[in-house]
Amino acid sequence: MTSIGQLTGERADLLQTLRQHRGFLLQTVDGLTDEQAAARTTVSELCLGGLIKHVAGTEHRWMLFAVGGAEAMGREDVDWAGQFRMAPGETLAGHVERFREVADQTDELIATLDLDAAHPLPQEPWFEPGASWTVRRVLLHLIAETSQHAGHADILRESIDGAKTMG
Repeated sequence: MTSIGQLTGERADLLQTLRQHRGFLLQTVDGLTDEQAAARTTVSELCLGGLIKHVAGTEHRWMLFAVGGAEAMGREDVDWAGQFRMAPGETLAGHVERFREVADQTDELIATLDLDAAHPLPQEPWFEPGASWTVRRVLLHLIAETSQHAGHADILRESIDGAKTMG
């Protein structure tokens, strides 16, 4: 695992911010059972275990993009609906372990990748045609994604037992 103390400047700021928001997300599942983590507490498909699963998968795929572009990112199939749910046999502990593994891999890449390296985005309707993202932009996207889902998770957790990430 990369130490923030080993990095300086922009890399340290990006890593520290991403770690902070990962921590907020993980805090929302602290002490939950698998049943609680799989519970749907709103009208959506979201559950806390599914959010951990989704954020880990999203971070993993975006870092594949950061290293090898859209082709590398597209090599892995995505269960778009299932990524937000805990499937039978899945555990919160398993999702948290995977989340931490992906985080460690990303942290190592933050320390070594050229932040200015850019790749064309996948050809998808939600991306601007012909646009490219730098590694820096990918990391900013991961921070935003993780932060947004930490907020979702906080609402879900509060509806389970009243616990709050902050406050």
